Order: sequence, then structure tokens, then C-alpha cells
Amino acid sequence: MLEDKNTQKTSLAELGEFGLIKHITQYFKVENASTIKGVGDDAAVLDASEKQTLVTTDLLIEGVHFDLSYMPLKHLGYKAVMVNLSDVYAMNGVAEQITVSIAVSNRFPLEAIEELYAGIQLACETYSVDLVGGDTTSSTKGILISVTAIGKVEKDEVVYRDGAKETDLVVVSGDLGAAYLGLQVLEREKEVFKVDPNNQPDLDNYTYLIERQLKPEARKDIAGILKELDVKPTAMIDISDGLSSELFHICTQSKVGCKVYEDKLPLDPQVIATCEEFELDATMVALSGGEDYELLFTVPIAAFDQIKDNPNFSIIGHITAENQGLNLVTRAAQEIELKAQGWNGLKSE
Repeated sequence: MLEDKNTQKTSLAELGEFGLIKHITQYFKVENASTIKGVGDDAAVLDASEKQTLVTTDLLIEGVHFDLSYMPLKHLGYKAVMVNLSDVYAMNGVAEQITVSIAVSNRFPLEAIEELYAGIQLACETYSVDLVGGDTTSSTKGILISVTAIGKVEKDEVVYRDGAKETDLVVVSGDLGAAYLGLQVLEREKEVFKVDPNNQPDLDNYTYLIERQLKPEARKDIAGILKELDVKPTAMIDISDGLSSELFHICTQSKVGCKVYEDKLPLDPQVIATCEEFELDATMVALSGGEDYELLFTVPIAAFDQIKDNPNFSIIGHITAENQGLNLVTRAAQEIELKAQGWNGLKSE
């Protein structure tokens, strides 16, 4: 797990904008041949190549998307990059560059920004991505981070959300629901801390859940695994808002329906145990939790043998005709209409 160290305090005003940019980007190295010019000029210069270019942007705002009372700045920097890389991988592409823009209030000293960029740098090094630009400015309140990721994909390899066909299998990578439960654990400990600041939380039973919330990993590996299996998805999306919401995106854009089976949803044992402790329904958490950053995709039924025994994947259902709608088949073999609830569906639990 990453650590947050913030002892010494240096005012950002002492450095100024250009000094700050130079200071926080000095250790970033260029790894991709497609990066001709990175940080330090009016604009970055990238090699266009013969591939198609993927561009995606996400905005993270303090108090809306993250809470610094339990989110270390180093983790925040790392996660801000992951959120964007995940979108590139969901297009079956390879991420190569990012830009990072931040707005910070004067309550953040230089050392805090160094922590944030240490997380960004770790993400860049781990995923072989180049930081090629961005902007820094002041904020009247809190911190705001905007990351743009740029990737490449062969023209015949790109995967959209609208290609799912009837009888296709519905597949997810990894497991679901852990990130949401990690958030619930952190929120609970925050409330305990407010009552008793001397209370030291025992989080040993929740390590996986908390890591999935604070330090998620984008699934860079999936495109390569599928290529080795000689399987190309017909549609794909990353699971940021929750499985049910992402299923709605794919089905709506592909003009199809789907059946997903409750007993096929991949759940980590820590998810099951913590759902019991919090008196939450594990299926609801898997369907509506969000922030898992796994990939949800559809493949032709002919790919069943290649996918079925791969430990990275779970076949959770199949695509149906549009007029059949989106349905969950429960363990009791009842069909329930799916709802795209995302985070809100769980807030009312």
C-alpha cells in the first residue's frame, strides 16, 4: 500500500507556476517512441502513426469524487491516472501519454503536491505512460484534478460499446464490489474517528477492499490475454459506475437485451464476509457498487471454450433480443428486471 508523508511545508507561492511545474515534472521520463516532445514547450508533440488515436478525460473534485480525510494524496494521484487508462483499455487500446491539470487552494503546501505527483509518477512508470503536459492553477477551495489519457489502437482492433449481438456471452474480468465496500469501511472508520480521534482502526480484515478503493489497477493485461486466446470482443466497457449501469450502456447502444446470472457474479470472499457484516446484499453491491475498473465485454458464443477456463474471466450471462430487456436470473431461477442504479442505488440501502 502507498504511504502519505507530509511533514515539511513549503508555500506554492514561493515557487510560482513555472517553478512548480518544473519541480514536479523533473523526475518524469519519456518511455514511448510516439512521444516526440513531452513537458516543456507550448504543446506536446506526438507521432500520429498509422493507428487510431484514443482520447479520454476525467475530472476528480475534492468532496465529490474523493475525501482526503482517508485518501492519501499519493493514492489520489495514482487513482486519477487509473481512471483514465481504464477507458483506453476498454477500447482494446494501449495508453501511451497523459496530461494532468490541477487546481489547488493555498492550504496545500509544495510537499502535498509532491505526494500527489509521486502517485502520478508511479502510475506512469508502472503502466509505461508518458506525462506530456497539463496545467496548474489556484482554487478557492480544495483540490481538482483533470487527467487526459491518449492511446493508440490498430484500426481493426478497436472495440466499441455498440457491437454486442444476440447469443453473445457476457464476460467480466476480475471480481466485483470490493471497491464500494472499501469505501463503506473507510467512511465508517471516519465516523468512528470523529467520535474518538485516539481510536486506531483495525483494518486487517479489509485490506483487499481498501486497496481496491484507494489504489485500483486498470486492466492493461486484458487486451493481450484476449489476443493470445484469439478472441476479439464484440463490445466492451470499463466498470466505473457499476455493472448494471455498464450493461445498460452496452445493451442500449447495441440495441439488445441480456440475461445475467446471480450465481455467476465473481465475488471475493472478503466481499461476501463484509456484506454480511454490513448487512448489505452482495449481489446488489456487485451490480451497483462501481469503481471496480474491471472490464465488461461480450464475445461470440463460439469463443466459449477459450474463455471458460481462463482465471481472469467470468462468464456471467448472455445477450438476448432487445425486446426481452435486461434481466437478472436469481439463484432461485426467478427473473428480475435490472436497473441502472450505479452509486445511488446503494446510498438508500
